[in-house]
Amino acid sequence: MKWTRSDALPLAAPNCAQCRGLGFRSLKDEAPCNCVLRAIFRACHAHFRYCSTKERSMSRISIEGNRGGQRKTIWSRKSEEFIADFCLVSRRALNEFEYAIFKTHFLLGADWKPCCRKLGLDRGNFFHEVYRIEQRLGRVFRELQPYGLYPLDEYFGGATREAEVRPRFQMGRATPLRPPVAA
Repeated sequence: MKWTRSDALPLAAPNCAQCRGLGFRSLKDEAPCNCVLRAIFRACHAHFRYCSTKERSMSRISIEGNRGGQRKTIWSRKSEEFIADFCLVSRRALNEFEYAIFKTHFLLGADWKPCCRKLGLDRGNFFHEVYRIEQRLGRVFRELQPYGLYPLDEYFGGATREAEVRPRFQMGRATPLRPPVAA
């Protein structure tokens, strides 16, 4: 998936030493800065936490049209699907050691002290690993094919990048709101 400046600029950290808030490390480089990848991961993780902590009775069912040949509608629970996709994609993208850190710190919500004790790491190495995990998963969430986890509005059924621009109304003969006045 090709990255554009309009994708990276809003997510870039203004005080980033590598990209200086522009989203790309250099003008010729087409790869996003690590601060952008971490921002993508943090947005997805925040929505994961929101979806996993809200009550199940508040979950909504969305009905979507199928683009296949049969044109049937399907229903889905997008919040539960997002939770499952977040966990499964993370599991596939990380190795065993990284996934142990991810599970303890991000999924179970443990602070850095219990994580360091459990995994046998010091504080500096723990946070370096956390930043590497955020960067890797941020890239995976954005570049996942055919449907990425980020942008969140596209995942949850908003406008897609490939959507056609359709007119909101049809031009045709106007029908009067009231009968014409007799003269």
